[in-house]
Amino acid sequence: MDPTTWNLPFPALVAALFAIVMLRANGTYWLGRLGTAGARRTRLARLLDSPGYLRATERIDRYGPPVVALSFLTIGFQTVANLAAGVTAMRLRHYLPAVTIGSVAWALLYATLGTVGLDLFSRLYAFSPVAAIALVVVAGLAIAGYLFVEIRGHTRSDRPTEDSRA
Repeated sequence: MDPTTWNLPFPALVAALFAIVMLRANGTYWLGRLGTAGARRTRLARLLDSPGYLRATERIDRYGPPVVALSFLTIGFQTVANLAAGVTAMRLRHYLPAVTIGSVAWALLYATLGTVGLDLFSRLYAFSPVAAIALVVVAGLAIAGYLFVEIRGHTRSDRPTEDSRA
Protein backbone atom coordinates (compact mmCIF):
# COMPACT_ATOMS: atom_id res chain seq x y z
CA MET A 1 0.00 0.00 0.00
CA ASP A 2 2.07 2.86 -1.32
CA PRO A 3 0.73 6.38 -0.57
CA THR A 4 1.84 7.54 -4.00
CA THR A 5 -0.70 5.17 -5.60
CA TRP A 6 -3.53 7.31 -4.25
CA ASN A 7 -2.84 9.89 -6.97
CA LEU A 8 -3.70 12.60 -4.46
CA PRO A 9 -1.27 15.51 -4.60
CA PHE A 10 0.05 16.74 -1.26
CA PRO A 11 -1.66 20.17 -1.58
CA ALA A 12 -5.01 18.45 -2.18
CA LEU A 13 -4.48 16.29 0.91
CA VAL A 14 -3.67 19.37 2.98
CA ALA A 15 -6.74 21.17 1.59
CA ALA A 16 -9.00 18.22 2.42
CA LEU A 17 -7.64 17.95 5.96
CA PHE A 18 -7.98 21.73 6.37
CA ALA A 19 -11.65 21.59 5.33
CA ILE A 20 -12.32 18.69 7.70
CA VAL A 21 -10.71 20.33 10.72
CA MET A 22 -12.33 23.71 9.99
CA LEU A 23 -15.76 22.08 9.89
CA ARG A 24 -15.10 20.16 13.09
CA ALA A 25 -13.61 23.09 15.01
CA ASN A 26 -16.28 25.55 13.94
CA GLY A 27 -18.99 23.00 14.68
CA THR A 28 -17.60 22.65 18.19
CA TYR A 29 -17.50 26.44 18.58
CA TRP A 30 -21.13 26.80 17.49
CA LEU A 31 -22.17 23.93 19.73
CA GLY A 32 -20.73 25.93 22.63
CA ARG A 33 -22.57 29.05 21.50
CA LEU A 34 -25.86 27.15 21.26
CA GLY A 35 -25.31 25.58 24.67
CA THR A 36 -24.80 28.99 26.23
CA ALA A 37 -27.89 30.35 24.49
CA GLY A 38 -29.89 27.47 25.92
CA ALA A 39 -28.38 27.97 29.37
CA ARG A 40 -29.53 31.60 29.31
CA ARG A 41 -33.10 30.26 29.46
CA THR A 42 -32.42 28.46 32.73
CA ARG A 43 -31.31 29.38 36.23
CA LEU A 44 -27.76 29.58 34.93
CA ALA A 45 -28.61 32.96 33.37
CA ARG A 46 -27.72 34.65 36.68
CA LEU A 47 -24.26 33.10 36.59
CA LEU A 48 -23.75 34.00 32.93
CA ASP A 49 -24.60 37.63 33.70
CA SER A 50 -22.48 37.85 36.86
CA PRO A 51 -19.58 40.34 36.87
CA GLY A 52 -17.00 37.59 37.41
CA TYR A 53 -18.22 35.54 34.46
CA LEU A 54 -18.37 38.62 32.24
CA ARG A 55 -14.78 39.56 33.19
CA ALA A 56 -13.64 36.01 32.42
CA THR A 57 -15.34 36.01 29.01
CA GLU A 58 -13.74 39.37 28.17
CA ARG A 59 -10.31 37.97 29.06
CA ILE A 60 -10.89 34.84 27.02
CA ASP A 61 -12.01 36.96 24.09
CA ARG A 62 -8.90 39.15 24.38
CA TYR A 63 -6.23 36.54 25.19
CA GLY A 64 -7.85 33.33 23.95
CA PRO A 65 -7.10 33.42 20.20
CA PRO A 66 -3.46 32.32 20.59
CA VAL A 67 -4.64 29.50 22.85
CA VAL A 68 -7.16 28.41 20.20
CA ALA A 69 -4.49 28.48 17.47
CA LEU A 70 -1.91 26.58 19.55
CA SER A 71 -4.50 24.03 20.71
CA PHE A 72 -4.34 22.47 17.24
CA LEU A 73 -0.83 21.28 18.03
CA THR A 74 -2.11 19.24 20.99
CA ILE A 75 -4.15 16.09 21.36
CA GLY A 76 -7.36 16.37 23.35
CA PHE A 77 -7.17 20.06 24.26
CA GLN A 78 -8.23 21.27 20.82
CA THR A 79 -11.90 20.39 21.31
CA VAL A 80 -11.98 21.97 24.77
CA ALA A 81 -10.41 25.21 23.48
CA ASN A 82 -12.92 25.52 20.63
CA LEU A 83 -15.84 24.67 22.90
CA ALA A 84 -14.66 27.22 25.48
CA ALA A 85 -14.37 29.85 22.76
CA GLY A 86 -17.98 29.14 21.81
CA VAL A 87 -19.32 28.95 25.36
CA THR A 88 -17.74 32.30 26.20
CA ALA A 89 -18.91 33.77 22.87
CA MET A 90 -15.46 34.74 21.63
CA ARG A 91 -16.01 37.30 18.89
CA LEU A 92 -15.72 35.88 15.40
CA ARG A 93 -13.20 38.55 14.42
CA HIS A 94 -10.91 36.99 17.06
CA TYR A 95 -11.93 33.36 16.67
CA LEU A 96 -11.86 32.93 12.87
CA PRO A 97 -8.24 33.99 12.33
CA ALA A 98 -7.14 31.82 15.26
CA VAL A 99 -9.05 28.75 14.07
CA THR A 100 -7.79 29.28 10.52
CA ILE A 101 -4.14 29.46 11.61
CA GLY A 102 -4.59 26.42 13.86
CA SER A 103 -6.35 24.46 11.11
CA VAL A 104 -3.60 25.18 8.59
CA ALA A 105 -0.97 24.02 11.09
CA TRP A 106 -3.00 20.90 11.93
CA ALA A 107 -3.57 20.02 8.25
CA LEU A 108 0.10 20.42 7.38
CA LEU A 109 1.18 18.41 10.42
CA TYR A 110 -1.24 15.54 9.85
CA ALA A 111 -0.68 15.44 6.08
CA THR A 112 3.09 15.30 6.56
CA LEU A 113 3.20 12.85 9.45
CA GLY A 114 0.35 10.79 8.04
CA THR A 115 1.93 10.26 4.64
CA VAL A 116 5.38 9.65 6.12
CA GLY A 117 3.97 7.24 8.69
CA LEU A 118 1.92 5.37 6.11
CA ASP A 119 4.92 5.18 3.79
CA LEU A 120 7.14 3.80 6.57
CA PHE A 121 4.48 1.28 7.58
CA SER A 122 3.98 0.13 3.97
CA ARG A 123 7.76 -0.30 3.56
CA LEU A 124 7.92 -2.33 6.76
CA TYR A 125 4.95 -4.42 5.60
CA ALA A 126 6.64 -5.06 2.24
CA PHE A 127 9.81 -6.14 4.08
CA SER A 128 8.04 -8.21 6.76
CA PRO A 129 4.26 -8.40 7.12
CA VAL A 130 4.69 -10.17 10.48
CA ALA A 131 6.83 -7.31 11.85
CA ALA A 132 4.34 -4.70 10.62
CA ILE A 133 1.38 -6.49 12.20
CA ALA A 134 3.38 -7.06 15.40
CA LEU A 135 4.15 -3.34 15.54
CA VAL A 136 0.44 -2.49 15.29
CA VAL A 137 -0.43 -5.06 17.98
CA VAL A 138 2.30 -3.82 20.34
CA ALA A 139 1.25 -0.19 19.80
CA GLY A 140 -2.39 -1.11 20.46
CA LEU A 141 -1.48 -2.99 23.63
CA ALA A 142 0.67 -0.10 24.83
CA ILE A 143 -2.19 2.35 24.33
CA ALA A 144 -4.66 0.01 26.02
CA GLY A 145 -2.26 -0.49 28.94
CA TYR A 146 -1.76 3.25 29.32
CA LEU A 147 -5.52 3.88 29.29
CA PHE A 148 -6.07 1.08 31.81
CA VAL A 149 -3.50 2.55 34.21
CA GLU A 150 -4.90 6.07 33.79
CA ILE A 151 -8.52 5.02 34.31
CA ARG A 152 -7.61 2.81 37.25
CA GLY A 153 -5.57 5.62 38.82
CA HIS A 154 -8.47 8.06 38.53
CA THR A 155 -10.95 5.67 40.11
CA ARG A 156 -8.61 5.06 43.02
CA SER A 157 -8.02 8.76 43.61
CA ASP A 158 -11.80 9.35 43.61
CA ARG A 159 -12.32 7.00 46.54
CA PRO A 160 -12.39 8.55 50.00
CA THR A 161 -9.37 7.79 52.17
CA GLU A 162 -9.39 6.92 55.84
CA ASP A 163 -8.40 10.48 56.76
CA SER A 164 -11.16 12.10 54.70
CA ARG A 165 -13.88 9.95 56.32
CA ALA A 166 -13.09 11.13 59.83
